[in-house]
Amino acid sequence: MTGRRLTSLLAYVTTTAAGASLLTGCGVLPGATGGSREPVTVMTWAPDQTRATNMPGMPAMAQAYARWVNSQGGIDGHELRVLTCNEQNSSAGAAACARRAVREKAVAVVGSYSQNGGAFMAPLEAAGIPYIGGYGISEDEFTSSLSYPVNGGQASLIAGHGIQLAESCQKVSLVRPDTVAGDRLPDLLNSGLRKASHRSAIDIPAVEDAAEYTQQAGRARARAGGKNGCVTAVLGERTQTFFDSFRRLPEDGKSGEAEKDGSPVRISSVLGSVGQPVIDRTGGAHSPFEGAYVTGWYPEAGDKSWAPMRKVIQEHAFADNRVDPADAGVQTTWIAYTVLRAVVESLDKDRISAEQITQALDRGARIDTGGLTPSLRWKYEDLLGAPGFPRIVNRQVTFQVVREGRLVAQKAGFVDVGETVLSAP
Repeated sequence: MTGRRLTSLLAYVTTTAAGASLLTGCGVLPGATGGSREPVTVMTWAPDQTRATNMPGMPAMAQAYARWVNSQGGIDGHELRVLTCNEQNSSAGAAACARRAVREKAVAVVGSYSQNGGAFMAPLEAAGIPYIGGYGISEDEFTSSLSYPVNGGQASLIAGHGIQLAESCQKVSLVRPDTVAGDRLPDLLNSGLRKASHRSAIDIPAVEDAAEYTQQAGRARARAGGKNGCVTAVLGERTQTFFDSFRRLPEDGKSGEAEKDGSPVRISSVLGSVGQPVIDRTGGAHSPFEGAYVTGWYPEAGDKSWAPMRKVIQEHAFADNRVDPADAGVQTTWIAYTVLRAVVESLDKDRISAEQITQALDRGARIDTGGLTPSLRWKYEDLLGAPGFPRIVNRQVTFQVVREGRLVAQKAGFVDVGETVLSAP
């Protein structure tokens, strides 16, 4: 064989082998730079098809995010693999999801929903797996050193809601779950109401998964009174059921109707219990929520800061009706994955571990969420340190109101509720 033919043959073999490696992957994603980088496996869980609050949009958003980021070459060259799990709104379900995350070597649990923090945090802590951007519904998310919340949880929402209502409501009735988590809500609401020297709210516990709330609705209306009275319900997915019962009360107590003294009782809630999807389902501009006050964590759904998320949903989840860009769970999941991406990129490693992610967050990695939250950082000096909620770093909420069937800003920008949360008993 001549030297020229041998050289040509070697070039052909080399080129063919290189092409085969690209076709088979060899650990490299299209568009990725550098050599072979291992996939990053995470989990997102949420309850689905249960009798209480369901959040199917959170795992669906996580999957859409993975499709998007992988189409761009992954996160710093790492393929993002998202495991999903139905938490089932139960301690057993939450524990099972956490054990699966450990078993499948997830390096983080990201953008998830569970009220059962005591069940899922212990397995995660034992395995050293960080919990990034949970929905903020469980106290364990604000106490565990391996939890990195992106919002102020229910504590900030309820305390902020008290501030929002104090400006307009003379008396307030609070209908909330008759649960351990629900027992904290009156003190938090009252801490906000006290900003305007208000009397305490009337506390009305209710079963979280009831089929109707006529008795509680009647009591809430009567105790709020007619003159500048407000009825607020924080019952998760069952809030809609409560206000349907409220709307069906006798005419003199009907939402939006004048009471005997000529003043209507105004209704209100917080994001997660009332949001744009609920308003749309219940009639839009003709919804019983028209005129309602709502406290949220993030800017209104129409804010330009959400444009990148909307683009990803449109291109990678357009046919999935679980992914609603106005849903607080979907929004929280987007922010949580924004945190994950920033941390992985900052590491610049071929292999990413749970320990590396935790160390980066603890060392003070500062995350820019594009105006959806303040910059997020979890160093000791950034923690609020409130009793029961020491891990809060985002102390901001937004005040919104339902106008013509849309949730819009009642007050521009964010409101800092850190001192209000600290003042709650």
